This record gives sequence, structure tokens and C-alpha cells, in this order.
Amino acid sequence: MLDAHLVVELGRFHLELPLRIGAGEVVALLGPNGAGKTTALRTLAGLAPLSGGHITLAGQDLDRPDTRRWTPTERRPIGMVFQDYLLFPHLTALDNVAFGPRRHGADRHSARQQAAGWLARVGLAEQARRKPRQLSGGQAQRVALARALAVNPALLLLDEPLAALDARTRLDMRAQLQHHLAQHPGATLLVTHDPLDALVLADRLVIVEQGRVVQEGDAATITAQPRTEYVARLVGLNLYRGRANGHTVVLRDGFRLTVADQHDGDAFVAFRPSAVALHPHRPDGSPRNTWPATISGIQRHGDNLRIQLTGPIEVAADITPVAAAQLDLVPGQPVWAAVKAAETHAYPAAPAS
Repeated sequence: MLDAHLVVELGRFHLELPLRIGAGEVVALLGPNGAGKTTALRTLAGLAPLSGGHITLAGQDLDRPDTRRWTPTERRPIGMVFQDYLLFPHLTALDNVAFGPRRHGADRHSARQQAAGWLARVGLAEQARRKPRQLSGGQAQRVALARALAVNPALLLLDEPLAALDARTRLDMRAQLQHHLAQHPGATLLVTHDPLDALVLADRLVIVEQGRVVQEGDAATITAQPRTEYVARLVGLNLYRGRANGHTVVLRDGFRLTVADQHDGDAFVAFRPSAVALHPHRPDGSPRNTWPATISGIQRHGDNLRIQLTGPIEVAADITPVAAAQLDLVPGQPVWAAVKAAETHAYPAAPAS
């Protein structure tokens, strides 16, 4: 459905993003601020031109600089839901949704009929006559989604569609959005900072950093084998890279980790913060990996406390409030950290360039 190679030059920033999305497929685009996600959305929507590459949607070239092919935004078969929805404040919910069909040539009566049908699908038939200021955040989000889908887009673009909602509304809207995306026959690109949105809504994840794809795959693969620090933080793992020799991985600074998996050559080592045990003194017993550390930060993390540690390696540890109280943990305090080899996961890494 979508076959694109997005090449954009913006001063010192260079985006080069190959992107393919099949019919009925939902792809999530994730990355830190400044990675190029917004630039990618703008080029796909026709709000900014490509410097090179191409955008081909449903067999039609929308942007191909080498042949000077360019299709303006209003003629692209694309629907978009913006982060702040951008509903027309002077129009009712019905006329906001009818705007797209009207722009595509439908008469007023037909456009309103289509809009009424879409509002019914998203559960807002009774709010059709309300203006945006009279809608809740969740209702405004559904109107924006109905407006985007009302033009039967070959490509649906979602820019942080749940970011403006409170936690309770976000939970409900995530489930509703999942339902509507499952029924959408076209391609969908979701841009989000929230890993839960991506894991729940998307069939495939594409991670970009500094304008390049650093990892791509289904949720199970990416969460099990992150390949950059950003991805590791996204999925909640400690991640290190080194050189493996059997069950030992030597990190770049010489620190050694004993791991459960046997490898030779460049490798990543990952383990969960909950696998890190903290002790006031050097522990005895089974842990194969122990090292002295200093507490650099303590934060609430769900029902536990996330302890940030510096030392031979930087690591995050999750412990219960009871354990933290027993250890009397405070920033700057020296402790010993321990991780059992059985709690680690090692896997091959491409040789460093």
C-alpha cells in the first residue's frame, strides 16, 4: 500500500527513512525528540517536500524529486489525526467530519450523511451538533479520527493521537482506537512516544534515531532484543554491548558480565531492573555478577522504586519500598549490586562500525 523512501535535508539534519506499510497494517514510528518522526509525517502528508527518494501510495507516485512529481496535500488519499486534533472551532462535530467528503467533491447533503455515519461508528451520534469547545478530550479525539477516516484514506497518519488525554480517558480511547484501526482497510502510520500505545496498537515497530532506522520488527522481537540504549529504555531493560567469549561478555570499559547464553564475538547483554539485587555489603552465595555502586537517583516506578546506580556500569534497579526502607537508601550511598547469570540475556550484535 505504502512504499516510501523519505530523504530530507534540513540544514545539518538528514532524514533517510525507508518505509513500507501493507494494506490493513499498523506501523508505529518511535524515536527520541529530534529523531525525524515529525519530518516523516510532514513529507507523507505533503506539508513538506522530499529532497530525494520517493513516496508511492496505492501504486501512485505522490512525491518523486528525480522526476519532479509532486502531489499537493489536498489531492493525496491521506487522512491525518493531529496531536491536538485541530478541529475547526466554528463548525459542529458533524460539519467537522463532513469537511473531508466536501473537499473531495461530495455535495453538502451527501457529506453530512457520511459524517453522521462515521460519528455513529465512533459513538458520537448524540454529539453531532456540538462544537469542539463543548466536547471532552476523548470526544474530540474521536471526532478527529472520524474526520480522518471519512475520506476513505489509503494512508492514515496518527500523530500522538492519545497524548493529550488523561490516564483514564487514554485507557478507554486506546481500546476504541484499536478497534477502529483493525477495521481500517488502508495503511496506518502511528507516531508515538508511548511504548504501550505502540505495543497495543501496532503490528510492527520502526525505531528511528538521528534520522536513521536503528531497529524494526514486531513487538516481541524488539522487546526481547533491543539494539540501542533508547530502545532498551523504551522497553525497560538495562543494555550493554561488548565482546563475548563463551559465557563471559567483556564490555568496552573492561567490565565483565557472566551470562547464561553462550556466544562468541560482538554481543549485547540485557537484563531487567528487577533482576538487580542491592546489598549493603558484598554478597556471598550464587550471584556471578557483583560490583560496588553508588546510588545516583531514587524515583517512584509503579509499585516499586527505581534506583539509578553509577559505578563500573550504569544500571537501573527496581526494588520494593520495604526493601528500600530496610537498606535505608539515599542518593550518594554506596551499595553492592548483584545480578545472577540466569537473569541475563545475551544475543549477537553486528560488529561496531
